[in-house]
Amino acid sequence: MHRLLAEQLRLSVDDTGQIDLDRLGELVNAAYEENDRSQRRMSEELAQTHDRAEQDLLRTREFLDTIIENIPIAVFAKDAKDSRYILLNRAGEEYYGLPREQMLGRTPEEIFPEDVARVVTEQDRRVVDGGTPMFLEDHLLEVGVKGHDRVVNSRKLLITDAAGAPQYLVGVIEDVTERIANQARISHLAHHDALTDLPNRSAFNEALAERLTRAQDACTSFAVLSLDLDRFKEVNDVFGHPVGDMLMRAAADRLRAEADGAFVARIGGDEFMILMDDDVSRDEVLALAERLVETIGKELEIDDYLLHVGLSVGIALYPHDGFDAGTLLANADSALYRAKREGRGTVRFFETEMDQELRDRRLLQHDLRQALEQNQFMVHFQPQAKMDGEIVGFEALLRWQHPTRGFVPPDQFIPLAEEAGSIIPIGEWVLREACREAASWPRPLQVAVNLSPCQFQAGDLQGTIHQILMETGLAPTRLEVEITEGVLIGDFTGALNLLRRLKALGIRIAMDDFGTGYSSLSYLQSFPFDKIKIDRSFISNLESTPQSTEIVRAVLGLAHALNIPVVAEGVETEAQRAFLAREACEEMQGYLVGRPDLIERYLDVIGATVEHRRYG
Repeated sequence: MHRLLAEQLRLSVDDTGQIDLDRLGELVNAAYEENDRSQRRMSEELAQTHDRAEQDLLRTREFLDTIIENIPIAVFAKDAKDSRYILLNRAGEEYYGLPREQMLGRTPEEIFPEDVARVVTEQDRRVVDGGTPMFLEDHLLEVGVKGHDRVVNSRKLLITDAAGAPQYLVGVIEDVTERIANQARISHLAHHDALTDLPNRSAFNEALAERLTRAQDACTSFAVLSLDLDRFKEVNDVFGHPVGDMLMRAAADRLRAEADGAFVARIGGDEFMILMDDDVSRDEVLALAERLVETIGKELEIDDYLLHVGLSVGIALYPHDGFDAGTLLANADSALYRAKREGRGTVRFFETEMDQELRDRRLLQHDLRQALEQNQFMVHFQPQAKMDGEIVGFEALLRWQHPTRGFVPPDQFIPLAEEAGSIIPIGEWVLREACREAASWPRPLQVAVNLSPCQFQAGDLQGTIHQILMETGLAPTRLEVEITEGVLIGDFTGALNLLRRLKALGIRIAMDDFGTGYSSLSYLQSFPFDKIKIDRSFISNLESTPQSTEIVRAVLGLAHALNIPVVAEGVETEAQRAFLAREACEEMQGYLVGRPDLIERYLDVIGATVEHRRYG
C-alpha cells in the first residue's frame, strides 16, 4: 500500500511542482479502500484455510473411526486410571456379546462376573504400572456374558500423555477358538481314517516307532497283527460303495470293540493293523486274533442287506520276528498272505519259510513283466464237445513256461498280472494268438477266449478285438469270449453296452464260472448270453455231494427255460457225463474230452495234417 501511495503522490504533482490536494485526497481514500479490501481477502483466505483444516481433520477422524469399527477383531480403549471402557468396536460387541452402550463408561467390575473382572483388572494394572505391553497367545478366557469359554490372543499397551503420565489402555482381542478347533480337526484328520475314524497308516507308523523305542529300552516284546477283510471287494462291487462304506464302518467298530484297548488302525482299503500291549504272550495274541475272526465273521445287517465277510490275520512278534518296523510289517504281511492262501478266515503266525515265499512272489512279479517280451507265453487249447463226444470248439488257455522255474500254474501268475496291470497286453496277445491259430484251421470250429475284468476297464476293447479279427481273418461268429461276473461289477451299464457292441459284431458271449458269484442269476436278465458255463467245483462234487447235484440240476433247468445252452466244466468221469446227458446238458469240457495242450495234439480234430501245419 505504501508503494502505491508514493506512486500516486508522484503523479499528483503538476508541472509547476504544486500538489493537487483534491487529487491527493482521492488517492489517499483509494489507497485505504484497497487496503481494506486486501485485509478482508486475507481474512477470508485464513477462514477458508481453517475450515479446510477442520474438514480434513474431520474426514481423518471419520476414516479412522470407520477403520476401527470394521476391523474384524475386538478393539477397545480404556481410561488408564480405572480401566473404564471408552471405546469398543463392532467386533468387540460381538465378542463380548453386549452392545457398546452397556460397556462404555463402565469398569470390568460393572460388566463381568467377579472372577473374570478380577483377572482383567489385574492385567490392566500390570500394564499401567510396568508400562510394558502385554501379549497373551492362545489362552483360555471365560467370558461370562456369552456363557462359554473362548480361546483368544490378546494384546494391551499403555498410551501416555505429553508429560508421560498414563492416559489410555488400548487393546485388541482376537478370538481364535474356531481356528484352534479347525487345527485340531485338521490334525485329527491327518492321523485318522476319514471313513472309520480309526488311526491311519501315518498314525500307526508313529505308534509302531514309539513302541519299538520303548521295547528296545525296556527289553520287552509286543505283537503286530496284519488284518484283511475277506470278500469285501465282492460286497463293495455288487451292492455299491455306500453299502461297502457302511460295512467297513461296522467292521471297524467291531474290531475296535473287541481289541480290548489295543491300538487299531486302518491303513487303507480293507486292511487293518493292530499293535498289542508289551510283553503279551503268544497265547494271548492268538486268542485275540481268533476273537477278531469270529466277530467279523458274524452276519451284518447293512441297509436291509444281510452281509457276510471274513477276516484273515497274520502275526509277527518283536523281537523274535524282526528288530525294526520294516521287517516286522513285512513278516506280518507274509503271515497274512499265507492265511489268505490257505482258505481265509484263519490266523497265522510268521514262520521263516513265509519270508522266502513272499520273496518268491515278488520275484515272480518281476519276471512276469519280462515274460511277454521274451516269448515265454504259449497258448494251449482244451476241446469243448457235445455230450456224445463230438468236438465243436476249443478254449484258448494261457500258459507260462518260465526259463528256470519251468511251468508256472495260471492260478499263480494270472492274479499277479491282474494286480500289476500287465494282464492288458498279455490278454491282447492271447486273443490275437487264439484268433490267428483258429483262422488257420481247415474246420471252422469255435474258439473261446477268457477276458479279464481289467480288459473291460482299460482301453478300447471293442476296437482291439475288431482289429485282431481284421488282421487274422477270423470270422467274428467263430469267436466266443468268456467273462465272469467280475466284468459286470463296478461299471455295470458300461460293461453291458460293450458286450452288446461285441455281440453286434457277431461275437458270441459266454458267462464263465456260473453260480459262484453273488448276482449270476440277475445278470441273465440283463444280457442275452449265448452260453453259460457251470463251474467245475459243482461238477467235481456231483458224485459225493447231493447239494451239488441239485445246484447243477437247477442251473440246467433255468438255462433251458431261458433257452441258453450250457457247458459243464471239469467233466472227468463217465458217471459225470452220464448225469449231465440225462439232464440235457448241451456241452462239456474237461479231462474226459481232452486236456489242455498245444494245438498240434488235436490236428485231426481241426482237420489239419503235419504237412499242412508245416507249409500252411
